[in-house]
Amino acid sequence: MPITKSVRGRITELKKSYEILRKGKDSLLQIIDEAELPENVYNSNAIENSTLTLKETEKILLELEVSRNLSLREVFEAKNLAKIVEYIKSKSKEKDLDEEVILLLHKMLMTNIKDDVAGRFRQKGEYVRVGTYIAPSPEHIERLIEQNLVEYSTDTEAYFTDKIARFHLEFEHIHPFIDGNGRMGRVIINYQLIRLGFPPIIIRDKEKQDYYKSFVEYDERKDTKRMENIIALALLESLNKRVAYLKGDEIITLAKYSKKQKKTLSTLINAAHRQTIPAFREKGVWKI
Repeated sequence: MPITKSVRGRITELKKSYEILRKGKDSLLQIIDEAELPENVYNSNAIENSTLTLKETEKILLELEVSRNLSLREVFEAKNLAKIVEYIKSKSKEKDLDEEVILLLHKMLMTNIKDDVAGRFRQKGEYVRVGTYIAPSPEHIERLIEQNLVEYSTDTEAYFTDKIARFHLEFEHIHPFIDGNGRMGRVIINYQLIRLGFPPIIIRDKEKQDYYKSFVEYDERKDTKRMENIIALALLESLNKRVAYLKGDEIITLAKYSKKQKKTLSTLINAAHRQTIPAFREKGVWKI
């Protein structure tokens, strides 16, 4: 479903509150980002079928011992992605997204995983498919990426989350790299949001079926509405979380809140997913 005027209005109001409340509280926002980092990394990697749990991801990022043997690839996937999440917080404020930035981020992502393909697009003879979808031939990639960047930067009519959704869908449609396309695409979403003054979002592994459907709909009929909705709701959740902490509100679980309000937990969780209440998740637990 497309995002409504009501959703856009809530984003506008929350952004205003966020801008007012954040003044003088950069240290609190830094703490929120640090606490959220393992969750961000875990979900993006889990969407790509990483076997790491959230707890294992936390331990890897803290350089703590993990209780089972892990592949070096999964360890570097967690560490590299965490570095990028931290890096784009400053880089996105300095520079518009361009091909140079995309290649640099990919190099950071794939170092010590696949060094021979890190920081470069697919080359002659390097074809990829996702399910039954076959991505464009390598010789078209640079032109298609440049076209995507130009369309994003010159579109002054579309709502910003709609533009980001379309860019993400087209980026994944192009599938410019041998490996790391999904993680890169989600990093770019946050690069674009942070550059616009918004906090980062998390696209969650538990909701990946809906996320995957958006790519099928785009590949088959250029339908962007599902992805527009995913990004807008994730942004509302991210803003609601930060505004709650910045206000210094008492934060409780939605389960506890349901007892106070004498409403069923399932009703409140449905409202939370729709972001019609100011709820947000921490380590998979809904809070308000």
